[in-house]
Amino acid sequence: MPDKRIGILGTGHFIPSKVLTNQDLERMVDTSDEWIITRTGIKERHLVEKGTPTSQIAFLAAQDALKGAKLNPEDIDLIIVGTITPDMQFPSTACFVQAKIGAKNAACFDVSAACSGFIYAISIAESMIKSGQYKNALVIGAEVLSSITDWQDRNTCVLFGDGAGAAVLGLVNEGGILSTYLGSDGNQTGLLYLPAGGSAMPATIDTVNNRMHYLKMSGNEVFKLAVKAMTDAANNAAKKAGISSVDQLDLIIPHQANMRILLAVAKRLKIPEEKLFLNVTRYGNMSSASTAVALDEAVKEGRIKKGDNIVLVAFGAGLTWAACVIKW
Repeated sequence: MPDKRIGILGTGHFIPSKVLTNQDLERMVDTSDEWIITRTGIKERHLVEKGTPTSQIAFLAAQDALKGAKLNPEDIDLIIVGTITPDMQFPSTACFVQAKIGAKNAACFDVSAACSGFIYAISIAESMIKSGQYKNALVIGAEVLSSITDWQDRNTCVLFGDGAGAAVLGLVNEGGILSTYLGSDGNQTGLLYLPAGGSAMPATIDTVNNRMHYLKMSGNEVFKLAVKAMTDAANNAAKKAGISSVDQLDLIIPHQANMRILLAVAKRLKIPEEKLFLNVTRYGNMSSASTAVALDEAVKEGRIKKGDNIVLVAFGAGLTWAACVIKW
């Protein structure tokens, strides 16, 4: 049905109740509340209880989104999970979510695009529904980053938290997804990565002892590239949607990486800070879950109204970047 658009039928999220404050981190590594806030804007982040898999919080976010969409699990015929912290190498986390919610009619797979994963998954789901082979897609961004964070590394451990967000996509009579824009630069794989555990460096006693199963990041380089990539992605997605300028959008929902990055993006886009949806102070960087959680919070807080044009925009390891313009 080419005259119809694919839109978001419902959103949901789940944030663990356990809070890790900057004061808690002061007792763990050589850092301070002032240092963390000045450089990142983060005051606290939420962590799952030890042993909680990504699929569990993805399942809870999915339940919330299904409720919002007023659909049953059997109505879902496609599940895509964006994550860099899967339950295990295989099966996919999406299959575990399928079993937990009882979506017996769904095809399932994961997307690994780091912080851009949720928007990548939205773009894929939109195309698959447009093809006519699928009707309702459950798209999830979920991460247990605490499982790959080096709690002895003061430069990275202050940044990350756990969480999950979800959206149900399907055919809509008006509004919907106006454009998506995806990009990557594989020449920058060494800036943000998890060294061990894959085929290039299988797990050994040495990889464990050398702390190679924790994420590594070159912060300054990532900062500079993130600002440019998210600015360009938002501009390109707006142009593809037929919107001449980003300042004509009603709300920008960026990946919540770091307050300084987000304010720098707003400055380059020449938009007021009020047009940014921000929750990084409360949750830190949740990778693929960040834009998903922020979208649901914006909906539930009334920041998005019928007819509004919004953009989701993200940047992550790969390097990857993505943006999606939606008319609500």
